[in-house]
Amino acid sequence: MTNLIFDYDGTVHNSMKTYAPAFRSTCRWLYENGYTPELKEYSDKQISYWLGFNSTDMWQMFMPELPFEVRETARKMLGRDMGERIDNGEGALFDGAEETLSLLRNQGYNLIFLSNCRVHYMERHKRVFGLDRFFNRFCCCEDFGFIPKYEIFRQIKDDSGKFIVIGDRFHDIETATKNNLRSIGCGYGYGSPEELANADIIVDDIREIPDAVKSLE
Repeated sequence: MTNLIFDYDGTVHNSMKTYAPAFRSTCRWLYENGYTPELKEYSDKQISYWLGFNSTDMWQMFMPELPFEVRETARKMLGRDMGERIDNGEGALFDGAEETLSLLRNQGYNLIFLSNCRVHYMERHKRVFGLDRFFNRFCCCEDFGFIPKYEIFRQIKDDSGKFIVIGDRFHDIETATKNNLRSIGCGYGYGSPEELANADIIVDDIREIPDAVKSLE
């Protein structure tokens, strides 16, 4: 049996639909409350760079000059904003995601959700998008003390067959390379070509993943 380890944001979930407006709203709050000297305009490309990091690391790297308490407030605010948008129907999976995941599940693959998200985020998305229909197992970094994905894999792996890692960021390709696994880079996501350079195959649409999986088996 082949196990498919799927990243979520930027691989299955079209995160920018909720992340970009929540990001800009949080930055506006920081400016209006005097925590930043100016209200910068961030492009979608600049914003999407931060997708894939766990939220604590993201704020530490994005605005290291802010006090920890302010970064935590901003982190939680951004997360609540995204959650409300998801609940209001503003979020979406990538076109073709449901059909692709259903096809892979029906073909007998074991689908594993592995994300740098927190538990509440994962549970909300399971509920809103019915992710239990597709994934056999759910793993998020909060459950593992926010260690890197490649280390999480070492804790969840077993001897039940091959593993292929599928994702759009360097965290995903790193998981494969550091564990001698095959990988599929999702060029339609938010990573740069450099981040995906070590992937075995790069796909430009989620609907290309089943054929890519077959070619790696």
